[in-house]
Amino acid sequence: MNQPDPLLPPRRRTLFGSLRASFLTGLVVILPITLTLWLIWAAIGWIDGWVLPFVPGPYRPHNYIGYDVRGLGVIIFLVFTVLVGWMAKGLIGRSLIGWGERLVDRMPIVRSIYSGTKQIAETVFAQTETTFDRACLVEYPRPGLWAIGFISTQAKGEVASKVPEDGTILTVFLPTTPNPTSGFLLFVPERDAIMLDMKIEDAAKLVISAGLVYPNPKDPRLPPARL
Repeated sequence: MNQPDPLLPPRRRTLFGSLRASFLTGLVVILPITLTLWLIWAAIGWIDGWVLPFVPGPYRPHNYIGYDVRGLGVIIFLVFTVLVGWMAKGLIGRSLIGWGERLVDRMPIVRSIYSGTKQIAETVFAQTETTFDRACLVEYPRPGLWAIGFISTQAKGEVASKVPEDGTILTVFLPTTPNPTSGFLLFVPERDAIMLDMKIEDAAKLVISAGLVYPNPKDPRLPPARL
């Protein structure tokens, strides 16, 4: 722990400590905002750099105002995506997609890449109504050690019938730190899972922050107050 310099007068030490505390508080406020704005700005520039080359030269703003408008590529991408989605819902669009997928199925390497990408996209974007039910604690990787998991549903079908357990079997996703999008799929007996009162978002923050951000910072032993 840093100690004040004993050579400094008490008044100067107090002033120095106040300035240091204000500086650290300012960093806590400024850094998240700056990083967020920078990431958004960088993402917009990346999308523009990927989309604008497909725009014909005569239609680019650079020819009229002398520079490219940042964010124009994002707008074009959003409009194009909406149009493709609208067309895909129609009969002609579904027919074209089916014809294209049959064509892709004849290409060994391309078929594997397309199939995997499609499954990931459908899992992330299409299943908007499917969410995790609750957060829980399970013993992992050995008895006596506990990890946070997310309950998705109860095990069904062949898994539920072949697990040697009389009670309910829960399907639990066990995320990794600091990247919660990767993890392990566990089938846990309900009696071996400890349900948590915290919300899914709070449990995710706890995992991402490696245990530094608790849902109740005043007393982490208590669940957050329900509104």
